[in-house]
Parts: sequence; structure tokens; C-alpha cells
Amino acid sequence: MNVVRGPSPELPRRPCTGPAVWRGRDLSASPAWAPHLSPSRLDELDAALRTVRARGTPLLKVTADHFPLPTLARELRALADELESGRGFVLVRGIPVERYTEEEAAVLLWGVGQHLGIPVSQDATGHMLGHLRDGPDVRAVSSPRTEAADALALLCLRAAGSGARTTLASSAAVHNAVLATRPELLDGLSRTHFLDRRGEQLPGGLPWQAVPLAHRDGERLSLRYDRGRLESAQRYPEVPRLSAAERELFDLMDETASCADLRLDIDLAPGDLLLLNNHAVLHARTPREDSPGPAHRCHLLQVWLTPHQPRSLPPEFWGNGHDDEHSCTGGRGGVAPRDVITPHPPTKGKPHVRPLRTPGAIRPVPR
Repeated sequence: MNVVRGPSPELPRRPCTGPAVWRGRDLSASPAWAPHLSPSRLDELDAALRTVRARGTPLLKVTADHFPLPTLARELRALADELESGRGFVLVRGIPVERYTEEEAAVLLWGVGQHLGIPVSQDATGHMLGHLRDGPDVRAVSSPRTEAADALALLCLRAAGSGARTTLASSAAVHNAVLATRPELLDGLSRTHFLDRRGEQLPGGLPWQAVPLAHRDGERLSLRYDRGRLESAQRYPEVPRLSAAERELFDLMDETASCADLRLDIDLAPGDLLLLNNHAVLHARTPREDSPGPAHRCHLLQVWLTPHQPRSLPPEFWGNGHDDEHSCTGGRGGVAPRDVITPHPPTKGKPHVRPLRTPGAIRPVPR
């Protein structure tokens, strides 16, 4: 049975405005988006780590109360507001990861994340903290995309090396470019599209998600875009075929987000913590120029987050089916773990999804 697309609201035919509209060329000359942590704030991180270690609290049981940051917590709240209402990203520099073990760095990222939001699962096995490492193919390059969560936090443990960079682009600026050059394509952003789940659906669930690519609330634009998943969903015969106009739209978005004027190139160094709002910022990676051994490849720790005060989004933004609406931790988005119990319907006042995984599990995630 083929899927029929329902009617979708059109986006307003006017440019987005505000701090979320930025050009990488302008930001590259300003250090405001890349603050360094002061020695006193680093001391707070050390003290919080010691507190967790002294208590012996498992990683996934660590809360903001377990990871006390007397002064830094207030600054993290300001950064969370910048993610939600400002430019949509911040690069915090100067975390001395060389003094920590890999396990301690994971606890640090998790603890900081607890002050910013609620972690959500990154895959169908329920893993909440990912290790991202470069693969052996140094020529691999990712197209501009967003992840299936409100926000993400990336802590660099080992730099990517020659040529490999993280690139960011303002979703609102990409929207404005589409409006200025091909306004007739703009409605394609609010139309229902289909993302491949790549085998991570719950038992009996659909292998694809039906979502709009964009939602606009006043001047605030929220974008959900992953060209790879849009294309691979075409393998399912039930999914409507992409039209020529839709492919033109995607080509224009990819080209615009990657152009030298809009994109911001970042060389992540060990100790850099990149925080970004997936609705406001597209991200990608450029390929390496060399071919290092496994011990010298890029290594990042990743957490997906629902902010403590997230923006309002329609339920359909998260896809078809109850399993997309809430994570096992009370956040939204992410990938629903298969080993969960989900009441039908949810019992009022009780968790919608309950995790069965052992707390503290961490697994490598291929980049």
C-alpha cells in the first residue's frame, strides 16, 4: 500500500530574522562564539568529577545534583539560552581532557549535559553516550544535516588531523537563500517527507518516518534535514518518489549550506566542547587529507539532549508513531530503544517508556 501525503501548512514567504540568521564569513572574525573556561570553572569541573567518583555513581545515574557546578551551572544556563534563542551554537574551549581518563571525560560530558538538558537515546539499543571516531576511509565526507534530537554536545578527545573540519551553517540563513533564489521551492520544506530509519524502528514499526522538514513559529525556524536518509527511504516502494523539484530543493540546500560565505569551518581541538541546536544549525564534516592509524584518528564523545526548556514543536515533527515522541528518560526525539516497555495508552502520571538497559553502558558509534 502506497503512502499518500496529506496537506501541509506553507511556510511564510518572508525572510527569517534575528540572531539565528548568521553567515560563517562574519562569525569567523569574532571570538564571541568560542569562549574559554576560566581556571576557576575548570576547578569546578574537577571537583564535580571527584564527587561522582567518591560516590561511585554509575554514569547514567549521574544527575545535575550529583555533578555540582556552583558557578558554572549559571553560565551553562546562559549557553542553553544561546542555543535556543541565539545563534544556535557555542564552542566552549579549554577543557583539559589530557588530564582525564576516557571514562572520566565521559562522566564530565554527561554531567555538563545534565545541566543543559535531558539526554536521549542515540540508537535502537538504547545507548546514551556515543564515541565517534574517524573510519579508515579518509575521503568520506558528510553532507549538511541535523540529528534526530533537539540538541547535541560533542567533546573532542583527539583532533581530526589534516584537512578534516567540522562545518556549521545557519538553517535560517539557508532558508533565506532558498527564498531569495528559488522561492517556488520553499513549500517543499513544510511538505511531508520520509526519512529512512535504517533498521532502528521498534518491532512492528514502520521502517521510515514521515516528517515535515521545517516548522516556523514567528521568526523562529526549526529544520530537520538529512539528505542521506531522505534518499535511502526511496528504497521502500510505499514511500512516494522524490520529485524533480524536491531534488532541486535538496541540491540547493546542500550547495548553500556548504558555500564559503555561509558555512563556518571549525578545527576541533582536544578539550573543545561543541554545543549546537539541531533545529537551528546544520553540521557536516570535511574529509581528511592524510591516512593515520587507528590510534591517531579523531575521537569525539557525543550526547543528544532535550533542553530543559525546549521550543514548542508540532508532534509530527518527530515522525510517525508513538515511539518517536518520547525517550526512555523523559526527553523527546532520539531513537526509541527496542528493549523498552511502552504502555498503550500511556498511564497518566507514569513514564511513557521505561528503559531496561543496564545503566552505564557506552558503545562506539561509527562516524
